[in-house]
Amino acid sequence: MSRIIAAVGVKAIKNKRLIPSRAAIVLTKSAVNQIKKLLDGKPEFIGLKVGVKQRGCNGLSYTLDYAKEKGKLDEEVVQDGVRVLIDAKAQLTLLGTEMDYVETKLASEFVFNNPNIKSTCGCGESFTV
Repeated sequence: MSRIIAAVGVKAIKNKRLIPSRAAIVLTKSAVNQIKKLLDGKPEFIGLKVGVKQRGCNGLSYTLDYAKEKGKLDEEVVQDGVRVLIDAKAQLTLLGTEMDYVETKLASEFVFNNPNIKSTCGCGESFTV
């Protein structure tokens, strides 16, 4: 059962080379702070879990949920005291991605700056790799 815990946006990166990292994804300081806020007072959860789902007009969409335990095939990223688990089906899709948290006057959401994306839909919620 998936619950929506935060809005998620997609951003294709063109002509930007991300710095190679040993982690599957890199979290910005803003994302780390928001994850800490989301997990504060919820000791039953060990972190957040990122996945992908067949959905939207462009094929794939990110999912974000609380994680109670690490799955057998989940990739684990620990950065600045927060833990993000990546579902096995999403690992190749997310490789080299930067996870950010952005707040504007109209919205606040996690944004995945993903160099693997070939195209996104107009609303910025689905993508193809």
